[in-house]
Amino acid sequence: MTQQSAIYAPAIFDGSTWHAHAAVLYGADTVTGIVPASRLPDSLPVTRLETGMIVPGFVDLQVNGGGGVLMNDDPSVEAIETMCRAHSRFGTTALLPTLITDTPERTQQAIDAAAAALQRAVPGCLGLHLEGPHLSQARRGAHDAGLVRPAGEEDMERLLSAGKQIGNLLVTVAPEAVTAAQVALLSAAGIKVSLGHSDAGRGTASEMVSAGATLFTHLFNAMSPLGHREPGMVGAALSEPSVYAGLIADGIHVDPASMGIAVRGKQGPGKIFLVTDAMSTIGSDLTEFTLNGRTVYRSNGRLTLKDGTLAGADIDMIASVRVLVGQVGLDLSEALRMASLYPARAMGIDASHGRIGEDTRADFVHLSDALAVERVWIGGSQVFGAD
Repeated sequence: MTQQSAIYAPAIFDGSTWHAHAAVLYGADTVTGIVPASRLPDSLPVTRLETGMIVPGFVDLQVNGGGGVLMNDDPSVEAIETMCRAHSRFGTTALLPTLITDTPERTQQAIDAAAAALQRAVPGCLGLHLEGPHLSQARRGAHDAGLVRPAGEEDMERLLSAGKQIGNLLVTVAPEAVTAAQVALLSAAGIKVSLGHSDAGRGTASEMVSAGATLFTHLFNAMSPLGHREPGMVGAALSEPSVYAGLIADGIHVDPASMGIAVRGKQGPGKIFLVTDAMSTIGSDLTEFTLNGRTVYRSNGRLTLKDGTLAGADIDMIASVRVLVGQVGLDLSEALRMASLYPARAMGIDASHGRIGEDTRADFVHLSDALAVERVWIGGSQVFGAD
């Protein structure tokens, strides 16, 4: 029988409900329940946290790098381990290493690295996100123009093969660079298709949703805007009930007022969730790095190419939560769901991730009352914080 342990906190958020003066019970890597402190057996090992709160571990579906490494520069298991370790300090317990537009050879290396990381059970590695290369030239952003291209037969074969190796595979494509039939094929294979980096209108985007796309990549950024006669990609993301949409909440990529409008205006059950779109700077002192041979500069929370084009983000997940609460004015419960439950639902893994309850993974975070990360557990093992 697996030895049970418990963590007591003044407040526990399970993803939907707050529990006062309660404890999370877990054995091995799985939660067995939440009980009032008065019902804890005397013989059970208990970690007592006298301040703050326990919340579900954060789930980040778009992480380009961290800890000084970038997936495009080093698509290896070791790099994925470094990225996961760097982001765990900020409450992220599950993430998708993300490769932006690159060569077919580098794309295959990233697929192989993610498959190997999953086989080795690297703590925090959830799967893989391939953002490009099948994007719109008009909305490619910092993606290399020479590498952006429509999806061909070999590309589709590579993606379908990757879907067999990697259970949680997310691909970002633009309607201009794929066909509805290709989207349907990817979706039928269990691959999550996200629409982004596109200048398409709402009607075209909705056709792709009907074909099987279920997400939109970094809402507002690198997509046709919401207009009064043409709702664009933004309008499609907000008005299509079934789809989820990632949001970079650093206050640079999207104004806090626009974030609030989007969250209030999104039709459900699909929700808006947080992504960091983080680069190698997170958890490091880097002031610049290279991306596809171009220098990216770090200054005052902003990452840009020489011409000023935004190139990823310099923010972590708990800082994003603080932006939602402090600048957007969201309730803490909703901000936490946007960092955990909603991205888990978007990937179809909310039975095990993004919440705390019976049979979920023992991934949780101890936050201070000021929303600072104090301790982090992944699979029942503490990976960050004081002993």
